[in-house]
Amino acid sequence: MRGQPETARPVKRHPTIATCGLDCGLCPRFYTAGKSRCPGCAGPGFFEKHPSCSFITCCASNRHLEACGECAEFPCGKFKSAAEYRATESTSYPPARKILPNQRFIRRNGIKRFLARQAQQMKLLALLLAEYDDGRSRSFYCRTVGLGDPAAIRGAMARAAKTIAREHIAKNDRSSRARILKALLERRVSS
Repeated sequence: MRGQPETARPVKRHPTIATCGLDCGLCPRFYTAGKSRCPGCAGPGFFEKHPSCSFITCCASNRHLEACGECAEFPCGKFKSAAEYRATESTSYPPARKILPNQRFIRRNGIKRFLARQAQQMKLLALLLAEYDDGRSRSFYCRTVGLGDPAAIRGAMARAAKTIAREHIAKNDRSSRARILKALLERRVSS
């Protein structure tokens, strides 16, 4: 697809969910400033940074769908088993183990309900990044929000806020704030 004008390429309405099911809206590169920022799956400018993939070609280009979970043929042979996704997963984000659950959620509930749920997760992530990012924690927070329970994350944030207030840690001391919250999240939320 490289070399085609941008208008000839599929541009999804909702690039925060990849056609394959990866959670682009919770990926650190989605929140990166500068040239390494990813616009999400088939989002504006995507093809200048990434080659197309068979999921985008089949789902977005040929079927005009946002995610494979909307397709009557899901799951097709393009997908691995859940065990294979878990076995190949690295510590980076987005976690592959969310691919099938995301697609199944879309299949059962529709893309709009998935996007509403994801918007809440993105809002929580934005709060974590605004209040507790020390410049080295973005991937950790993205993974935590992507895999963790939002109520548990909010609970850890409330406990961190109490500790920060008790220890009189300044708002601009991002390193200390991140250290306190990450310790709570690692113990109670992350998987």
